[in-house]
Amino acid sequence: MAKRNPNGEGTIYRRKDGRYEGAGYVLMPDGTRKRRRVYGNTWEEARKKLTEMLANSDKGIPAVDTTETLGIYLTYWLEHVAAHKVRASTVYSYSKCVTAYIVPRLGKKKLAQLSAKDVRLFLDWARQACQCCAQGRDAARPTNERRCCVAVPKRCCERRLSPRMVQYLHAVIRNALQHAVREELVQRNVAKLVQVQTPRYRVGRGLSAAEAKALLADVDDDRLGAAYVLALYLGLRRGELLGIHWSDVDLDGGSLEIRTALQRINGNLTLTAPKTRRSERPVPLPSVCVDALRRRRAFQEAERSAAGDDWQKTGLVFTTRRGTPIEPRNLNRHFYPIRERLGLNVRFHDLRHTCVTLLLGLGVPPHVVRDIVGHSALEVTMNIYAHADLTEKRAALDRLGTLLSGE
Repeated sequence: MAKRNPNGEGTIYRRKDGRYEGAGYVLMPDGTRKRRRVYGNTWEEARKKLTEMLANSDKGIPAVDTTETLGIYLTYWLEHVAAHKVRASTVYSYSKCVTAYIVPRLGKKKLAQLSAKDVRLFLDWARQACQCCAQGRDAARPTNERRCCVAVPKRCCERRLSPRMVQYLHAVIRNALQHAVREELVQRNVAKLVQVQTPRYRVGRGLSAAEAKALLADVDDDRLGAAYVLALYLGLRRGELLGIHWSDVDLDGGSLEIRTALQRINGNLTLTAPKTRRSERPVPLPSVCVDALRRRRAFQEAERSAAGDDWQKTGLVFTTRRGTPIEPRNLNRHFYPIRERLGLNVRFHDLRHTCVTLLLGLGVPPHVVRDIVGHSALEVTMNIYAHADLTEKRAALDRLGTLLSGE
């Protein structure tokens, strides 16, 4: 006769294959109670597993849901978790990674059965596979424009993901699984067990003081010249510049509040919160910035009069000639002919680098620089943005040579 447990302690019985099966009602993640089963080669082994499962349930620890797939969970995570924790642009980036890469490869995997090996193999695939072939992009092209996996003869364009993108995919899975651990849907975050090589980032060198002066002189009479002044003096990001409203500016008091940023999200220009919490900040306006903004307001008033009924009132400081928001990439395009005239090999974002470097070179305390430019941490200011130009390095080595030579 099979041994019987008291009521509420579950049941254990012998299966036809010789193994023992235990079953009992336990707490589930959704708050309900369901009958779950455990197995063992002996009665005692099955009893231990059943006792542990019931004890965890009595402590309020829900059992793992073995039916939910990773794809279903990621949909829930994006809609109910990520959407309330990070910016809309970040949620959009997450969703693109989930729908284009993660779900097609791992979406049918049971969440409770996902292993570190599964994550590692997925990242190896993402690193090595031609995405044009993997996602069928070539098949969507007209026949005469096909050049990859469905072309005749077949050939691969070898368009692979960058190391940064592979790292980002890993981060998305890791962040999602970490919340699954908090909600006790899984026991551990298997993505944390997988190591991904940190890519090498290109750090902009910024401008020297002389180059920055030449740039400011070149844009002095430009309708968007104030954007370059604020970028160089305050280290504002592109989206922060384009998201400034006149209501955020106090020209008489000489101050500016960074509250919003303009970004293109899912095909639409959208005003969002700045990049980090520290990015929402008050910034004092030096007189040169106040003067530049006054000139910018005069430009805008003239454009408003010229546009007449076509003018769209947005309240933004930097707008098109009809008052609409400026496409962020168009600000980059505006910068291209300027840098070519001046012989500069930098990006628009490198003006932010320039601000940090010049402020630190003037002896401004790093924590003050961090608060001016809105970095999330002091380490970002010192490790990524702070760097000396060749003139400073040459002067430092000359001083060392003087010391060692005794001259």
